[in-house]
Amino acid sequence: MGYHINYLKELEYESIYILREVAAQFQHPALLFSGGKDSIITSWLAKKAFAPARIPFPLVHIDTGHNFRETLDFRDEWVKMLGAKLVIGSVQQSIDEGKVTEEKGYNASRNVLQTVTLLDTLEQHKFDAAIGGGRRDEEKARAKERIFSHRDEFGQWDPKNQRPELWNIYNGRKHYGEHFRVFPISNWTEMDVWNYIRMENIPLPSIYFAHKRLCLQRDGVILAHADFMRLKPDENPVELQVRFRTIGDISCTGAVLSDASNLDEVIREITLSKYTERGTRFDDKRSDTAMEDRKKAGYF
Repeated sequence: MGYHINYLKELEYESIYILREVAAQFQHPALLFSGGKDSIITSWLAKKAFAPARIPFPLVHIDTGHNFRETLDFRDEWVKMLGAKLVIGSVQQSIDEGKVTEEKGYNASRNVLQTVTLLDTLEQHKFDAAIGGGRRDEEKARAKERIFSHRDEFGQWDPKNQRPELWNIYNGRKHYGEHFRVFPISNWTEMDVWNYIRMENIPLPSIYFAHKRLCLQRDGVILAHADFMRLKPDENPVELQVRFRTIGDISCTGAVLSDASNLDEVIREITLSKYTERGTRFDDKRSDTAMEDRKKAGYF
């Protein structure tokens, strides 16, 4: 147990070092906050990195308009606890302004539309670095990402043209109009995140734990039912006991059947699971390169 705690502390120290590097190298950084566990611990690490002062950059939430209510309520309480500033970018506003077009059909989602809203929000507030909670073990496209990940003046990412990162030296040099995405918990795994949450006693939205919810079972994925979702002729919402391993837009975030009602039970369940964390994400099933294509265009 002592070795395990020491290992988590090493990860924590590395992440805190990266967050302090962001504050030192950039003029207007921001922390992207989805209300999911990875963005929660990233903001928690930021709190520890700059204590007793407040976090020296705002939290940015891209609201799809189809978020879980539990996540939004948690977001507001969490920001209040941190004493941080919250900036909200609205996908609905992007739709209303004609910048993006709402998808139609049974599998319609606003997840992809977030990219335009995110880039507009970064440009509007002149953020030159956007800190995210991405981890390399999540998905093959994220495994290609550097910790300091350069974006061009169009907000796009080139996976074949990235800067070396040797001896914990991070190069934040950029031209006007360019920015960086920074991933302080790149070297963490899903299990590291959960064990750190338990060690630090970090609160989470209730949907991470087992609860009863009206759901749809579609193409091998359990989706939470919502009024805006179009049902297929043979679909009927049923009440299931589920929880979520990852949180995003309701339309693409899959649940898992679960009895895990506390952290120890969640950790035990993940240890025994044969499926990856993003195996429940409906949006990743659109193509084999779904995440990489979105990231190249400016996605998280």
